[in-house]
Amino acid sequence: MSRALPLYAYRMGIDTHQEPRVYMRADCAICRAEGYTASTRLQIKTESRSLIATLNTAADHILPHGYIGFSDSAWEFLALVQGQAVTVHHVPEIRSLSALRKKIYGHPLNADEISGVIQDIGRHLYSDIEIAGFITACAGGRLTSSETTALTRAMAQIGNQLHWPQYERVFDKHSIGGLPGNRTTPIVVSIVSAAGLIIPKTSSHAITSPAGTADTMAVLTSVDLTLERLRKVIDRTGACLAAGGKVGLSPTDDLLIRIERALDLDSEGQLVASVLSKKMAAGSTHVLIDMPVGPTAKLRNQKQAKVLSKLFHDVASALGLTVRCVMTDGTEAVGNGIGPAEEARDVLSVLRNESAAPTDLVARALYLSGQLLSMATGVDDVQALQQAREILHSGQAWIQFRAICEAQGGLRDVPVASHHIELRSEYAGKLLGMDNRRLARLAKVAGAPASPEAGLRLRVKVGDSVEARQPLATLYAATPGELAYAREYFHQNRDLFEFSPVNTPLPQAEQQQ
Repeated sequence: MSRALPLYAYRMGIDTHQEPRVYMRADCAICRAEGYTASTRLQIKTESRSLIATLNTAADHILPHGYIGFSDSAWEFLALVQGQAVTVHHVPEIRSLSALRKKIYGHPLNADEISGVIQDIGRHLYSDIEIAGFITACAGGRLTSSETTALTRAMAQIGNQLHWPQYERVFDKHSIGGLPGNRTTPIVVSIVSAAGLIIPKTSSHAITSPAGTADTMAVLTSVDLTLERLRKVIDRTGACLAAGGKVGLSPTDDLLIRIERALDLDSEGQLVASVLSKKMAAGSTHVLIDMPVGPTAKLRNQKQAKVLSKLFHDVASALGLTVRCVMTDGTEAVGNGIGPAEEARDVLSVLRNESAAPTDLVARALYLSGQLLSMATGVDDVQALQQAREILHSGQAWIQFRAICEAQGGLRDVPVASHHIELRSEYAGKLLGMDNRRLARLAKVAGAPASPEAGLRLRVKVGDSVEARQPLATLYAATPGELAYAREYFHQNRDLFEFSPVNTPLPQAEQQQ
């Protein structure tokens, strides 16, 4: 019956992000005839397109009789117009779901099975629950090296792929993350592209952190570039600092990242596939991987880092990529800012060679730039580091960064948060350490990265002597409610800053200030 009776499209104006949803009246004849109920998966067809979406039922007064409502993502995917006729069908068999169940039960998948899963996810045939099942089944070291290679290849082959036949080598850089404020990429890209390297840098928005490179660069310039615009930027400057989503490089990865963010998962195999699929799709041939290691970083110890490094090398070798993994200090936040706007301030201060620029961010960016230059030229690390230092200190990197931003749409001013408060020390003593994960959580509770101006500005670094009531950080938020919520989180987690020796704490009334 559903094939004979059309329904008419109605845009509900509901943002369900990338999960397509449709809405039908509970008294709809098609629902009753076909047995459709809330959460049923349906296939919706137009004359030229098809989509599988999850059904929600709506009260009679919400939808006109004979209409079917669409979430924004479903509407845009089907390219609908108001009142357009569509037909509703039972979901056809999705063959790759058998491979998903096989993986859930702990069995390895071959390349064809993995390719089938990724293709079907890319065609929006999987529900969020099914995608979550795949991600969970692959977490905890349950992807082999060969599975990770197949996953990487499958993800890279879906969507757009960039090719640079005019360039012999194309470079890229990626940080594993887990370290608040580690915003080296805009600095590194500016330095090495000023030296002549081709580096089409595309980045995802933050998954589990308060800011990613795309979030920070979105504060400063346009990052959602079309494929044509991205090519023009690279032809003009030799580099870009763009978000990967609109360019369409490995778009299935964006669908996976959305669920990983909700689950707060970033497993080794998925991480390697995510990184290298984007690099392959971007046409990169040489990739530097920054791997911060520390007790509260994403990589807790050298052993874990070595396992991940080997996986990167094995997969890259199988795919014809050259990869260099470097382990860096992950014991404390890098720079002073945490959150898109505050990290943007740090980036600008380094590129402008300001006296107040955070020295740890300068040193880290120079080291990584030197590693890329060493990969490109074959000179030793000392010479490459010196070249990077000369490019930064001479102002060439700042000129290059402005050129990249201008090509992407112009350099913007950094926004200022409407609300802020000082977070003061409860103790006097020496700062021995800080918990990176809870520090990042504090910035997220304040609203980052959804509110670009939200976040933290650290006022102390590990090794500093701190007096009682001395500011440890300034907390920024877009609204009073978010500021109060984040302040309360800090008061419940004061031990995220570790002091020794610990003196007598302040009276309770003073602790709340």
